[in-house]
Amino acid sequence: MSAPLRLLPGGADGSARTETGDSLPTLPRPRRRPKWAAPDPLDELAERLADVCAGAVHPYEIAAVLESDGISDEQITGVYGRRDLFAIAEELYARVPRRYPQPPPADDPWRADGVRCLLRGLVFALPGVAYVLAGHLLSGPADGYGLPSGTPALAAAALTGWAWNQALAHRAYLWLAARGRRGAARCLLAGAPVGAALACGVALALPGSTATLAFVAGQAVYLAAATALLVLGSERDLLAALAPAVAGAIVLPATHAPQWARTAALLTSLVLAVAASARRLTTAARTPAGPGGRPRPPLRSVPFGLFGLAGGALTLLAVFGDVLGRAPGAAVHGPIAVALTLSMGPAEWSLYRYRSRALAALRRTSTPGAFRRRAAVALLGCLGGYLAVLTALLLAAALLWPSAAPRDVASAVALPALGAVLWLALLLQAVGVAWWPAALCALAAATELTLTASRLAPPDAVRAVTGWCTAALLALLARTLLGRVTAHR
Repeated sequence: MSAPLRLLPGGADGSARTETGDSLPTLPRPRRRPKWAAPDPLDELAERLADVCAGAVHPYEIAAVLESDGISDEQITGVYGRRDLFAIAEELYARVPRRYPQPPPADDPWRADGVRCLLRGLVFALPGVAYVLAGHLLSGPADGYGLPSGTPALAAAALTGWAWNQALAHRAYLWLAARGRRGAARCLLAGAPVGAALACGVALALPGSTATLAFVAGQAVYLAAATALLVLGSERDLLAALAPAVAGAIVLPATHAPQWARTAALLTSLVLAVAASARRLTTAARTPAGPGGRPRPPLRSVPFGLFGLAGGALTLLAVFGDVLGRAPGAAVHGPIAVALTLSMGPAEWSLYRYRSRALAALRRTSTPGAFRRRAAVALLGCLGGYLAVLTALLLAAALLWPSAAPRDVASAVALPALGAVLWLALLLQAVGVAWWPAALCALAAATELTLTASRLAPPDAVRAVTGWCTAALLALLARTLLGRVTAHR
């Protein structure tokens, strides 16, 4: 099916043009109304939306604003006397002269808080120190891959928690927008315990020692508490709660402290995180409710949960892929997971940066083609900046842990590919495109798992090829969808 033609702003003769330069008839312009005629309701609408109409580069922009205002079919035909929403949008576009460029807003809604983004990157990565302290809990007889027997239960519980809490966070953000902090708190109070119970139930269905199951339960409860604190914007509370575990991971192994001291450090951080989340949720639940109604049905959050599952699976394959594929010199690559997790802070900052640059492009361009080019440049620039930060973190990890250094070209490009996949998927989700990135990431994870387990190719090569192919598809999707003006209004 051929793509629909887009109309560009007309030239001096008032004619419209397609993106290929072909001439089209001009948009319909209203006939001059006699002085004795009743006032046209569209005049009042044109006056109210004058700024929107003057800044639009396509009638669809005006149609999107009208739709968001909730204009009904009865109003379109009964009040305005037009056949549909697009007829009104085209007439408003024709009535109001263009004004370019638009003045910059007094406050950029997408201005990123660099400190907050870095802080979120830290609180994403610091829970990894729990695995340093929990060695005595996770040890046990090795399975067929040389890993402790409780590793499948731990990985399955982590994947369940990531998937559930990703969907729960999205649902809570919807409540936050609809009913304020009170709505978000009640959503989290109802959903977080369910997610922790599901993760523990999955772990119980797999073999593992009592100590491993105890650690899994603590991990599930922590993920629920951390989700609540992050949604409510309490990153500093979470960082303070992690302080005992971080201090313990630094001091206790070096001093050969007894195992009970390591367990105590883990429990202290867990209790602090749960207490902080309980305090924040209780306070938020008592605040006045916002003026909005209920958000859309929970099924809207399903693709976000699927993305959490797929993203977690891709990360675990990056850590355990060599062991699963029985590659020569196979090892668990924990440091690369630390580097990837730390990069999530800069990734969030670069996502905000892209949204800000896209809005700036809207103000500085007068045709859809010009905006599409500027949006593509912004996309490549922000993605490239994030990958540069991720590469620097990987080099630092290789210097600190020589075992994390890449062995060949495939292993050197595999993790940047995963970073590109996650960044592009998060960007598409941020603009409301949820199912496509979730499905592509799930397909990539299934492909990697199948090819790695079957040992048809080296694990690093599988991850590199699958990752960059998925990143290319996501980049093409982002280039197409985000090149539309209406995606940023």
